[in-house]
Amino acid sequence: MPAPASNLKINPDRLWDSLMEMAKIGPGVAGGNNRQTLTDEDAEGRALFQRWCEDAGGSVKVDRLGSMFAEFPGTDPEALPVYVGSHLDTQPTGGKYDGILGVLGGLEVIRSMRDLGIRTRRPIVVVNWTNEEGTRFAPAMLASGVFAGVHDLAFAYGRKDANGLSFEDELKRIGWQGEEEVGARKMHAYLELHIEQGPILEAEGKDVGVVTHGQGLRWIQCTVTGKASHTGSTPMAVRRNAGRGLAQITELVHEIAMKHQPNAVGAIGHIDIHPNSRNIIPETAVFTVDFRSHVQETLEAMADELLERAPKICADLGCTFAHEMAGAFDPPAFDETLVARIRAAAERLGYSHMDIVSGAGHDACWINRVAPTAMIMCPCEDGLSHNEAEEISKDWARAGADVLMHAVLETAEIVEG
Repeated sequence: MPAPASNLKINPDRLWDSLMEMAKIGPGVAGGNNRQTLTDEDAEGRALFQRWCEDAGGSVKVDRLGSMFAEFPGTDPEALPVYVGSHLDTQPTGGKYDGILGVLGGLEVIRSMRDLGIRTRRPIVVVNWTNEEGTRFAPAMLASGVFAGVHDLAFAYGRKDANGLSFEDELKRIGWQGEEEVGARKMHAYLELHIEQGPILEAEGKDVGVVTHGQGLRWIQCTVTGKASHTGSTPMAVRRNAGRGLAQITELVHEIAMKHQPNAVGAIGHIDIHPNSRNIIPETAVFTVDFRSHVQETLEAMADELLERAPKICADLGCTFAHEMAGAFDPPAFDETLVARIRAAAERLGYSHMDIVSGAGHDACWINRVAPTAMIMCPCEDGLSHNEAEEISKDWARAGADVLMHAVLETAEIVEG
């Protein structure tokens, strides 16, 4: 299949306007977005995306987890489609681009194809995966995980948020529970455009990141249990302070990650302390350790060391330690043919590029298990993401979407235009 001509490009102004229009739904308090999954704001963003897709000539289908599939026909109705997309849900203090660029970049590919009179043999499907962020309902990448057979439907439906509301009930409440069986679709390939969420591309002065691998992840939810007692009247020597266990394990996580540089990271983000009172020594500390590496052996070694050493730390404090795996996936290697196609597209279009490993988890990491998959990244300012100050430039968005269009067109096989 010949490569698309180098003069085929998306409309950068329309893509940018779409990003800004979507950002009006669920605005944050500091210029970003709070459009968490299965909220009223999520429902509003979905409705806007559906309208835009239908205006572009697509038909939108929804599966039982609420993932949206905007279908655009090819000339061969029997051919397996090329899928492209990401997610529209955000962190509570999220940015305007994380995930959204991939969904609306996919839509812009379709819009630009219509402008240019281009058709492909294979259908193209633009997808919005439900609950990629995993903030409200853990784990992250939940719907794509069920699609890929990592989780089952009952597991997803049973997830609860901090207020005890279930995933299934909230999906029904906002009106986006579809009838289609999750994972029933077959894909020829899946492509995802995303902001880097790290500082490497900007620091290296590159327009495009060609993602060769993703990092594996271990989310280990830990519970340290001590004894609640009065902070003023309990002697220091007899305290069973779960907060000390949290503090010492925090340092342990940092120590373990530093041992495995430069191919590993680790931190504790989510923390709940009980009873969380100023004058009560903490009885329990519940927190999640986040280890990541694109090297499988490193990932396993970090988790093993934590689970070997943390119980002794707690025992020495008169506390107990328990854990459960809140999320896990092994490091994915993306499809070499698609990766080469993305690299060639960047060169053909004159964009500077470099190979890169994704430091964050993405829906592509799960879909990689069931279809040939690859990712494209664009820089973000100061590498900042999961923050309302997250920012990219219009030129970065254009470069990523241009490369996406070329990769999609070559994979879906141009027959007209």
